[in-house]
Amino acid sequence: MLLLTVKHVIADFVLQNSWMAIGKDQKTGWALPLLAHCLVHLAVAMVLILVVAPRFWFVALIDFVIHIIIDRLKGIIASSFGVTLEQAHPWFWTLIGVDQALHHLTGFGLAIFMAAN
Repeated sequence: MLLLTVKHVIADFVLQNSWMAIGKDQKTGWALPLLAHCLVHLAVAMVLILVVAPRFWFVALIDFVIHIIIDRLKGIIASSFGVTLEQAHPWFWTLIGVDQALHHLTGFGLAIFMAAN
């Protein structure tokens, strides 16, 4: 769990730029920023997992797919309802919180899977 949490902080906050963060939530033109952002998650997860538990390399791919799904759903909601920080939308922080909770629950589930196997 600690490994996947470190991965998440690095990929979601340290390595995500504004082009990715803003672009992935747009109504159009979201695919490339979303893919770039999720590929960063894949790369960081793959490196960390290969160092610590190489037989679970495929967990990085599972995390990648789930991350795309969660972030795209967040983008659909954000773009459909105009949920942005700039517009001070009341749902902005709730949407961010739910997004982060889902990512951490993903990490928790994947950690349980790796620990059990």
